[in-house]
Amino acid sequence: MKKILVLGSNSFAGAVFVDECLNADFNVVGVNRSPEQNPAFLPVKENPKLADYEFHQMNINDDQDALQSLITDFKPNVIVDYAAQSMVAESWDNPDQWYLTNIVAKAKLTKFLMKADYLDQFIRISTPEVYGSTSEVISEDNPYSPSTPYAISQMATDTSLMAFHENLGFPVAITRAANYYGPGQQLYRIVPKTILSILRGTKLNLHGGGKSVRAFIHAKDSADGVIKIIEQKKVGEVFQFSTDEFVSIRELVELICQKLNIDFHSAVEIGEDRIGKDQAYLMSSKKAKKELNWEPKIDLSSGIDETISWVKSNLEVLNTMPLEYEHKA
Repeated sequence: MKKILVLGSNSFAGAVFVDECLNADFNVVGVNRSPEQNPAFLPVKENPKLADYEFHQMNINDDQDALQSLITDFKPNVIVDYAAQSMVAESWDNPDQWYLTNIVAKAKLTKFLMKADYLDQFIRISTPEVYGSTSEVISEDNPYSPSTPYAISQMATDTSLMAFHENLGFPVAITRAANYYGPGQQLYRIVPKTILSILRGTKLNLHGGGKSVRAFIHAKDSADGVIKIIEQKKVGEVFQFSTDEFVSIRELVELICQKLNIDFHSAVEIGEDRIGKDQAYLMSSKKAKKELNWEPKIDLSSGIDETISWVKSNLEVLNTMPLEYEHKA
């Protein structure tokens, strides 16, 4: 049985990936700085193969020695790295914290893992933010042009890991996915936040009028792509996972309003745009489709329906939670 260690296992995409790994008959250890959340956010809790999963609460900054000991004991074949300070706007307020977690801690871990002869792959979950705003659909070799401290930190670690691969043979593969969404996502993200705002009867603050353009990918589709990288033992490459359905944030919110039978103008208020916000991320997934035989399976409309159902099914507990991001140093 393949042994997988997942950093950031309680993050939205990380939690979905853990669940999909168990479905693929992997033995999984999850690591996250925060404790396990309400089961509504952890699909693994309903997985019949839960016995093959073990969770450890560790901070990649403060508990690096303990993390290294855990890795030494478990001897994973694959490490998948979802761990990051990932909020964009907030990275302007505490750039040092973003750099410490996303760059320095990862460099320490990379140095340690260079001695791990049991490790076949280190799969780095990166972000399209490293490219900056794009005016056309781009491939994996597009130049970097980060515009926020968060994006800078992600770019730095991407380039560091590839340097370790090219010069020292470190077995890294890098992925970049379109905007995640789906059941179990953090409530401050645009899809669940819009749904809950409407159901609570409060107005959604739509930054900049929602002009920015994104593709939205269901977290299960992204997890499937990462599992294909594992199964095909890819290293030294970058793969992008996106749909071909590009929509503005306003169009996304309008779609949700339509599904919940509410007028768009009564559901939102237009606010100022965020500093350094990129207007478009347009990525091609041709490489993943050709080399991994990967295809997104869940279209946006169906995925939104699924997410609305999840919110309504868990409305009592979700209504006790804030819709805004609460920063933890």
